[in-house]
Amino acid sequence: MLDAGTGANSLRWVAGLATTRWTAVTCSAGEADRTREAINTAMRPQDQIVLGNWADAGLLKDEVFDTVLAGYLLGAIEGFSPYFQSYLFARLRPVTGRILYVTGLEPYVPTAQPKNVSERVIWEIGRFRDACMLHAGNIPYREYPAPWAADHLQRAGFAVRNVKHFAIGYKEAFVNAQIDMCAPGLQSLSDRTLAKALAARGEALRTAALEIIDKDGALRGCRNYVIAAEPV
Repeated sequence: MLDAGTGANSLRWVAGLATTRWTAVTCSAGEADRTREAINTAMRPQDQIVLGNWADAGLLKDEVFDTVLAGYLLGAIEGFSPYFQSYLFARLRPVTGRILYVTGLEPYVPTAQPKNVSERVIWEIGRFRDACMLHAGNIPYREYPAPWAADHLQRAGFAVRNVKHFAIGYKEAFVNAQIDMCAPGLQSLSDRTLAKALAARGEALRTAALEIIDKDGALRGCRNYVIAAEPV
């Protein structure tokens, strides 16, 4: 099995499956270290975590895996290889022996302001997060909708067998993680007035979001999707 865009959570799941061997790929050296530490004894001698970028044509050249998982890779790859998304599935086609699973998040940031209060807070947090990342010189994720992914899978030589959507309920951990990830970038801004204003905005959004979660149990309105595709 190949975890084409790994992280601690996905690799914990992969390591628990009945596989003969697995390979996990990440572009981030820090993520590779954190993932290796997270799975600890679950890693067998035949398993490997590879540091690499799918824009590199030599990555896993001539290797083929029965099952390939591209878990949120389509959005995450923007931070490492901007504009490479259109080529990602063609790049994964040679390494896919039997089936490719693509998971993604339906985009919610580049949309009109939602009328629903819960959806609007998620939208505002996403736009706040991306604004902070851009001010700090980083590149936000760029999510793609399921129809786009299905179309590009077919163009890359896959037959789409199934598409499913799953509603998401975001809780405290999501809210805190999204806002807290902005802190290092804000600390590095030379414009301290702007940094303080953005930090205050983040805390206001945190308070608003946690109040809704306390009342309704979760922030609702977003959807994940899973696409199963076979090489043809």
